[in-house]
Amino acid sequence: MTAGVKERRARILQFVQQHGYAANEDLAKVLNVTVQTVRRDVNSMAADGIVTRHHGGASAISPTENIAYSDRQILNLKQKEAIGQKAALAIPNGASLFINIGTTTEAFARCLRGHRGLRVITNNIHVAALLAPAPECNLIIAGGTVRLRDGGIVGPAAAAMIEQYRADFGVIGISGIDDDGTLLDFDADEISAAQAIIRNARTVFLLADHTKFKRRPMARVGHISEISAFYTDQPPPPALETILRKAGVVLHVVNEAEFSERKTRKPI
Repeated sequence: MTAGVKERRARILQFVQQHGYAANEDLAKVLNVTVQTVRRDVNSMAADGIVTRHHGGASAISPTENIAYSDRQILNLKQKEAIGQKAALAIPNGASLFINIGTTTEAFARCLRGHRGLRVITNNIHVAALLAPAPECNLIIAGGTVRLRDGGIVGPAAAAMIEQYRADFGVIGISGIDDDGTLLDFDADEISAAQAIIRNARTVFLLADHTKFKRRPMARVGHISEISAFYTDQPPPPALETILRKAGVVLHVVNEAEFSERKTRKPI
C-alpha cells in the first residue's frame, strides 16, 4: 500500500468516525478522487474490519470494537504528534518515566529523543526502539508476552515488573473515555500494566486524541480523576471537562498549528 493510499484511507476513516456515515459520492468530493477509487478503498477497509460497508457508502464500526494497529498509526497522526510534542515539553532532562502501549505514546516517545539522561521503563517495544538513539537514555523493557500485532508487552509479568519501580512521570494512552470519566480499554491484558503505572508514578499524563471521547471499550482501567494532566487535541465534552476541573486535573488542549513545525527543545 502506497503512502498516498494510506493517507486517503486514514481520511476516510476519520470522516466516517466524525459523521457516523458517509456516502461514496461525498467522500469522493472531500478527497478529490473518483467514486470508483472511494469504492475500492471502502471495500478494502471493510474487508479489514476498519469500516462497515453499505450500498453506496460506509459507516464507522461499533465503538466497542478496536481498530487495527496499522490503521491507528496513521489515524489523526498530526494531532497525535502535536499532543506528543506538547507533553514532551513538560518532561525535564534526567527524569524517570513509565510509557505504556499506544500510538499516541509512541508519538510522545519520538519527541523525547532530544532529551538527555532519561530513565525509561516501558512495555512497548516500539517506544524502546524510538528511544534507543536518545543520548544517555537508560531503557528498561518490561518482561512478558510480546503481542506481535502492535509491539505491546502484556501479561502478569509485565505488570509485576512495573510494580518494582517508582518514576517521576507515568505517560499512558487509552482506548476510550466514558462520559463519567472512566478510562477504558479494549484489551484486558493491557490493563494491569496501565494500572501499575498509575499507582507508581508521581505525576501521570494521559495522552488521547478526541476520537477517544466516542469510543466505548468494555474493560475498565481507572478514572480520569487519578490523572495529573490530560493532553488532547479538542475540548472534551462539557460533562467531562467539569469532572476534570473538580478533580484538579490540568487540561491541555493542543493547537495543531502550534506544532506544525517540530520544535527543538532546549535542554533544561
